[in-house]
Amino acid sequence: MTTAPWAFQSLYVAAKLGLADALEEGPRPSDDLAEETGAHPGALYRFCRALAALGVLNEYPDRVFGTTPVGAALRSDAPRGLRHFIIVNGEESFRAWADVMHTVRTGEAAFDHVYGMSHFAYLAQEAGASTSFNAMARTGAPTQAVDRCDFGKDQVVVDVGGGAGGLLAHVLERYPQLKGILLDTPEGVASASELLASRGVLDRAEITGGSFFDSVPTGADSYILSRVIHDWNDEDALRILRTVRRAMPPGARLILIDKVIPDVAGFHPGKFSDLQMLVVLGGQERTLDELTALLDRAGFRLTDSQMPEFGPEAPWAEALIQATAVAPDERTER
Repeated sequence: MTTAPWAFQSLYVAAKLGLADALEEGPRPSDDLAEETGAHPGALYRFCRALAALGVLNEYPDRVFGTTPVGAALRSDAPRGLRHFIIVNGEESFRAWADVMHTVRTGEAAFDHVYGMSHFAYLAQEAGASTSFNAMARTGAPTQAVDRCDFGKDQVVVDVGGGAGGLLAHVLERYPQLKGILLDTPEGVASASELLASRGVLDRAEITGGSFFDSVPTGADSYILSRVIHDWNDEDALRILRTVRRAMPPGARLILIDKVIPDVAGFHPGKFSDLQMLVVLGGQERTLDELTALLDRAGFRLTDSQMPEFGPEAPWAEALIQATAVAPDERTER
């Protein structure tokens, strides 16, 4: 555990330089990799040696290295977007963690303290960081969670905060009768047309650039919030949920996809992603009781919750939460 920062930043070097892509055709000397990637030969050899010790690379005589199955997951086209995840968390997020004591002492996001603005404001003005973040979101859609949801009776689904549309494309591929609406910031949906076209579903999709704090498309059967609510504190999460609720017609449903922290002691990946939400975004992962209370305050009733099985997939798997809007005369606004 004490070597974790060094190990992660070694992975960052591999991801940022694209070593897995450079080794796709087979093992190569580290000097060749250094020349191709613009790295210092001696320094890159030492990082490759450490990456081999981590099982990311295979080390051969004469400073030759190749990828392992683990290392192959760092390729740009790998389905889970691990390369982009590591780049995002090895750059501005890593610098925010260096000032983690600000968060511990104040409860505020260290990122805001370090950069003088929120993470999303930073992305809006830093093109490189925005590109990496959107690439991570595009390739890492939680399809295993949404596959537990039945859209067979739906006609229109809205993906609220859906980025470039990876999750929406997956749903539209599985349900040919569906039409989809993608809502995210203009920066978030910048590459959505290209992605949806590549998946053959652009003709059934509408792309909208805007803020889910202001408005959400009306009249759909289902509204998806995937990896959105955990980005925000309770006050902002309620604003988002209430905006969605106002857009929902009678009988529509809300679908939340997020990690849910169990109410038991012991290891769970959500307890650590919760710290990332706190330090970088000022948000939080929540327990099922906390999510239920949040939904109740926003005017929803929980109808179904499906937790992922704990195991090798747990760091990637989110819970599927479904809810319906409660009529005003059925509840008292808090």
